[in-house]
Amino acid sequence: MTPAISASAPGTTPAPAPSRLIVPVLAFCGMVVAVMQTLVVPLLPHVPELTGASAGAAGWLVTVTLLTGAVFTPVLGRVGDMYGKRRVLLASLGVLTLGSVLCAVSSDIGVLITGRALQGTALAVIPLGISIIRDELPAARVLPSIALMSSTLGIGAAIGLPLAAVVTESFDWHAMFWASAALGLLDLLLVLWIVPESAVRSPGRFDVPGTLGLTGLLVGVLLAITQGSGWGWTSPLTLGLLGASLAVGLLWGWYELRTASPIMDLRVSARPAVLLTNLAALLIGFSFYANSLVTAQLVQEPTSTGYGLGASIVVSGLCLLPGGLSMVALSPLSARISAAYGPRAALALGAVVMSLGYVVRFFTSHSLWPIVAGATVVSCGTALAYSALPALVMRAVPVSETASANGLNTLMRSVGQACCSAVVTAVLAHVTFVTAGRTAPTLHAYLLIFLVAAGAALAALVATLFLPSDRPSRDAAHDGDRPDGTVPVSPPTPAARGNA
Repeated sequence: MTPAISASAPGTTPAPAPSRLIVPVLAFCGMVVAVMQTLVVPLLPHVPELTGASAGAAGWLVTVTLLTGAVFTPVLGRVGDMYGKRRVLLASLGVLTLGSVLCAVSSDIGVLITGRALQGTALAVIPLGISIIRDELPAARVLPSIALMSSTLGIGAAIGLPLAAVVTESFDWHAMFWASAALGLLDLLLVLWIVPESAVRSPGRFDVPGTLGLTGLLVGVLLAITQGSGWGWTSPLTLGLLGASLAVGLLWGWYELRTASPIMDLRVSARPAVLLTNLAALLIGFSFYANSLVTAQLVQEPTSTGYGLGASIVVSGLCLLPGGLSMVALSPLSARISAAYGPRAALALGAVVMSLGYVVRFFTSHSLWPIVAGATVVSCGTALAYSALPALVMRAVPVSETASANGLNTLMRSVGQACCSAVVTAVLAHVTFVTAGRTAPTLHAYLLIFLVAAGAALAALVATLFLPSDRPSRDAAHDGDRPDGTVPVSPPTPAARGNA
């Protein structure tokens, strides 16, 4: 099935002058969305007293964002492939802005959860942005641009935590959401002004039954993962959700393999190059999120524990800032490694650096600056890995499925983060001791998490090594579409480099 594309194929015609701003605008959108994902983390301990809600209800401010992001990311990616990526990008940013306004004007926990649910849908901005970049930019700029766009997930999270902590301690907490609404509106205006609509379309009808089945599957699995620690992993509710999700998943897969225009092409997703890349994305997402979750809590532990530093919320957030800045600096390096040796090499190197970072963290978790150094090393590895993932996906899928395929890859990172959150919560809740009249995690609990996260990074390395060889040929950028409809994403020729 041949997709409808514009007269000038992507990557063959010099883009107009405004195209120089396309990548900065899309990257800014991605960072704003990533900031939204972590915006309420410093606020969570104070939500019960601010809203009168229970601690369990407060936790839904994070959980509901994860759920809506997981569901809408692959769905909106598919909608963008079919009806226009810029159009869906604008809709996502509009919903994010609306959700921010709802949270800004209310202290009711129900309204806040609704607003956070709307904010979560905007996670689709990142795969949509990657797809627009592939469609609109010259070949010489594609790799470094998608590397930066993919890294915004980590960059925004690392920068967002300290910023949210500062706002929480210095201003009324509603100011966070007013600021996010303003940023969402600014994103909308910039996209309207700068970003063109791609002419690449995927034919077919929107798969409503497949979308409903995928929604049921994801909600069931993620609810069981995120709430299992509180409900009990062997409770009837947790096991019932997992069993129902399995049944829905089997029925959904059967239907998707038989429909002409599926919401997710399982045959493409089952290709080793796609399947292993998504497995690596899940494991990298797990390993990355442990760094963000544990660092802030570790340095905030009271000195009475014997290892805690008693740091403030702001200081704990600032511990992640060097890592966020490092991710900005390293995404171009990842693109160069991908161009020279293939994105598989960049992903493998990122997994190795992440595992080494956790080794550093295992032996240096007693003072502030070594903790910051170890967290930054993990962030550097994350930048290399995250930057390489979309290039690997785009090598293996038809050009008309770029947004939906990258949406699935982004989803797998989110699932990895959800699994990490469940593991971290379980370890810190069960490996404890009593000190100064309170129960606290032991240092060994944190060290165990570092070992598990390092193991996840090494498992991602193993998955990467089994990927098909992807070392690019010099002329690949001019070979045109492959027989299976995929478009090579390869390094520019020397002439192209000179014109970039």
